[in-house]
Amino acid sequence: MNSKKNSISRRGLVKGLGLAGAASLVAACSKQEASDCKESAAVLTGKRTLKLVTTWPKNFPGLGTGPQRFADRVTEMTEGRITIKLYAAGELVGALGAFDAVSQGKADLYHGAEYYWQGKAPAFPFFTAVPMGMTTNELNAWIYYGGGQELWDELSARFNVKALLCGNTGTQMGGWFRNEINSIDDFQGLKIRMPGLGGEVFRRLGATPVTKAGGEIFQALSQGNIDATEWVGPWNDLAFGFHSIVKNYYTSGIHEPGAALAVGFNKEIWDSFSKTDQAMIKAAAAEENSMMYAEYNAQNARALRTLVNEHGVKLLQFPDDIRQRLAEESYKVIEEVSQTDDLSKRIYDSYRSAKSDGMYWGEFAEDYFTQSRRDFPEK
Repeated sequence: MNSKKNSISRRGLVKGLGLAGAASLVAACSKQEASDCKESAAVLTGKRTLKLVTTWPKNFPGLGTGPQRFADRVTEMTEGRITIKLYAAGELVGALGAFDAVSQGKADLYHGAEYYWQGKAPAFPFFTAVPMGMTTNELNAWIYYGGGQELWDELSARFNVKALLCGNTGTQMGGWFRNEINSIDDFQGLKIRMPGLGGEVFRRLGATPVTKAGGEIFQALSQGNIDATEWVGPWNDLAFGFHSIVKNYYTSGIHEPGAALAVGFNKEIWDSFSKTDQAMIKAAAAEENSMMYAEYNAQNARALRTLVNEHGVKLLQFPDDIRQRLAEESYKVIEEVSQTDDLSKRIYDSYRSAKSDGMYWGEFAEDYFTQSRRDFPEK
């Protein structure tokens, strides 16, 4: 018997059967056709298992546990019809190979930072973070209500991907430096781990940026292969133990003011979902987007106190003249990205307009309030 033809015919048959027919269908199969029967039953009940590859170390706080929460939430919401099996960086593909694996259909979905894919298209960083760009709240407003998702869909579709917001680490720190940065000259020849457009900004100040996956940073810093690194913020930085190597920790970097993370589906997989399942997956991703941001805000405060009070970390700020140069180069870099092609220009224009709206509202809302809270603290 031609098992392939037989399997196809069963797929056609099960479309017309109810769920109650699954057990009888399997029972009716001979032992020789057991594998075909199981496949047909899976189609009949709509159950499927998807491979999720991430760019993060296994079970790493926030970055690693967030996508697992998302996967578990999808399984719960679909009552087990969709099971997502998570593979951490290096288990199925390397951290930076996640996008290609999903685009080519070797995996079903990824969880990562979109700026890792800027080599594919220069506009991808707008959907993670760009230097002197939007905060988390501003970025969410753009993606959900300012046309950002539609532009993201257009960009990702070129690579057979459908992406959604699925986490945010909030404002990231300026990074860990072996030596203090007191002038522009201190950037000359500085080897710093910094991906995305932030790395290009630092390059223009004289540094040498390198891209390394999270699991590679500690060794590179401890062996002197890099002189500085940004990673995420106090919670994740404490977990990685950077404070055991260097003590100079710079606050709020300009490179990632609100770093979004994404779940990206192979588009053929995404299109195969029913509208109901797509809606549930979107809801699960949106919930994780909110939950991860809240978790980072809670954990970063505790971890920062631990780094300073228990490990002797020096909390520093870049001098004003350096911050000004970083800002000036940032605006140049992102404008240059807008000139690469029509879609990048439309993404840039939309992003810039949304940032302007966010800054305008923020000035009269949270900015004014938080300044009042600092000026008149609780006794």
